Amino acid sequence: MTQINPQKFAAFAPNALPGTLAALEAAAAKFKLTDRLVLAHWLGQMHVESKGFSTLTESLNYSVDGLMKTFKRSRISAVDCETFGRKQGRAANQNAIANIVYGGAFGKAQLGNDQPGDGWRFRGGGVKQITGRANYREAGHEADPNVLRTDVKASAEAAANFFVKHRCVAAALTDDVKAVTLLVNGGINGLDDRKVRTAAAKTMLA
Repeated sequence: MTQINPQKFAAFAPNALPGTLAALEAAAAKFKLTDRLVLAHWLGQMHVESKGFSTLTESLNYSVDGLMKTFKRSRISAVDCETFGRKQGRAANQNAIANIVYGGAFGKAQLGNDQPGDGWRFRGGGVKQITGRANYREAGHEADPNVLRTDVKASAEAAANFFVKHRCVAAALTDDVKAVTLLVNGGINGLDDRKVRTAAAKTMLA
């Protein structure tokens, strides 16, 4: 099992949920993420995905402007952004937002969301923020998606499994944060932060 210094991890992720370090170490060992460079990339990426390992549930608390900027109009219309986004005095309708941006033709083709309500049911969960029915199925949690949102150990294993199955290890071995980000995120959202966190993980593991 790869050992990470607890004090260094606390500095790396001061707001991590209880049990996170042990869960990450066990998952890294189980899925053979033992190379220090690979481990650093995995930890750096997962740090960003889970907001410093502080949450296992995706927030869709977008403002109207946030929805407009984050998603293309092919994913959510301007009218729906205005209708469901957060405004002064009105909370975001996160359920509706999830079912729109993770549903429809995009959700079916890219995420395997083929049933009404799948967007919300299979919203981001776990350290990796696993999203979509197909990815929950791959992680072994299609029947009970809430496991990834409540169980740190299961969420760490799902994150490691994703990293291996989606060819992230090979990209990590080239030390290319952008390439790893594309595989993890599907885009380059938060690329600068991912570079910073990966560098910090390398320092932690040195």
